[in-house]
Amino acid sequence: MERNKTGGYAWAISAGLNAALSAIAAKFISSQIVKYGMVIFFNVIMWGCYVNSMKALSSLQATVTNFATNFLSSGLAGFYLFDEPLSAQWFAGALLVVLGVFVLSKSSVEKKASSD
Repeated sequence: MERNKTGGYAWAISAGLNAALSAIAAKFISSQIVKYGMVIFFNVIMWGCYVNSMKALSSLQATVTNFATNFLSSGLAGFYLFDEPLSAQWFAGALLVVLGVFVLSKSSVEKKASSD
């Protein structure tokens, strides 16, 4: 069961990264047809990964992991690829998001284990 959860988190992280890649493609690519094609491609991949993550994890765990990965990778991509500034408040918020994901993930597991 633990290996399945690890795979579930890998799927959720992959979903978040593909969502960020969709946004990056929308900013980087100038050709409208290619841009829309890449956005659709990355979103289809993201949804496939997200569905697979929900097969191994609770919907809460899959959703918050996907969200956190998308948030962090989009922010870091903006910083490194587009020279967008990241303030100390962004890093504080990112830390709170990661802590929130950890707390929600653990509380969901403990609640589920105690109800079985």
